[in-house]
Amino acid sequence: MLNFCARMVRDRDAAADLVQESYARVLAVRNAGQEIPEPRALLHQTARRLIIDRHRREAIRQHDDLDSLPESEQPAAPAHLEPESVYAHEQHALAFVAVIDALPPRCREAFVLNRFEGLSHQEVAEQMGISKHMVAQHIIRAVLACKACEERLGVPATWPQAVKRGRPA
Repeated sequence: MLNFCARMVRDRDAAADLVQESYARVLAVRNAGQEIPEPRALLHQTARRLIIDRHRREAIRQHDDLDSLPESEQPAAPAHLEPESVYAHEQHALAFVAVIDALPPRCREAFVLNRFEGLSHQEVAEQMGISKHMVAQHIIRAVLACKACEERLGVPATWPQAVKRGRPA
């Protein structure tokens, strides 16, 4: 059995592992109470299937080592995963959070309820116990503060479309 597996995988250590796994599986079947009319045939069939599985795994894993490729040939990460881009987005997000945190408490509450929780002006008004008109004033003030932050950062004005009713675009 060892010679058969060694011929198939061309690696004596790997063949020994396959033989051991084959015996273990056949013994597990026998210990489970199933009768094995041809144990030798089952052992060979099990070894063949394990060899096929090994070849499939090797075929999937065959690729060039990325570290061995010259830098010019290495695949680039998507732009949104580049460290500079990630850092810039984090900085922009922190700037917007700071602007929102700096809003007066009631203004911030109305803005968060409307833009991030997805509540309508009427629902915000009912929850906060204020008029719909006052909710609109709070939200306008917050949006203007965020727009001023966008202009300072030079960020395209896309966040209002991305954050509609508390759901990403």
